[in-house]
Amino acid sequence: MLKLRSRRQVLAGLVGGTLAIPTLARQASAAGDGGLSRLKEVPEGRPVPEGVVFQDAEGRERRFAEFRGQGLVVNFWATWCPPCVAEMPALDRARAALAGDGIEVLPLSSDRGGRAQVEPFYARTGLKHLAIWLDPRGAAGRAFGVRGLPTTLILNRAGLEVARLEGEAAWDRPEVLAAIRRLVGAPAPAGTSNT
Repeated sequence: MLKLRSRRQVLAGLVGGTLAIPTLARQASAAGDGGLSRLKEVPEGRPVPEGVVFQDAEGRERRFAEFRGQGLVVNFWATWCPPCVAEMPALDRARAALAGDGIEVLPLSSDRGGRAQVEPFYARTGLKHLAIWLDPRGAAGRAFGVRGLPTTLILNRAGLEVARLEGEAAWDRPEVLAAIRRLVGAPAPAGTSNT
């Protein structure tokens, strides 16, 4: 996981070779569980901070309350973050696997260039299932106390943070998908409300 720093610090570290960057393969093989051993559950659930906004691809402000009733996998990432880039294809496959369960994956990009920077990255890497979501000023990340990238939060259908994973993971592995489904909970029966 990369600690949040300025883009200039990250690039200088990469060029100078002073920044140690764990790879998905190294972490996943060391744990043997796709990253589940680093998933920290919040049994009582933590409310989403008040007033947190992010943007959709068109630049419209969005709020987590709009997704109430759905489970959410909220991934804080950036195109300049190698561990983030490494896990994006797995998140894309996870999005496809979880869509039928009423679970949405929201990759909130911290890239200051917004859509103009993220869209070409999606095209280059062949991401087909993830929508573009933006947090270009890092406000949502700060509100949630994100300490580095990537960081992923699991929000249940009531909108509470029930788990957090710092660093990259193999999001498309069956045991990781099962953990997400368990943490989010089953959808409410048709005709009932989650509020």
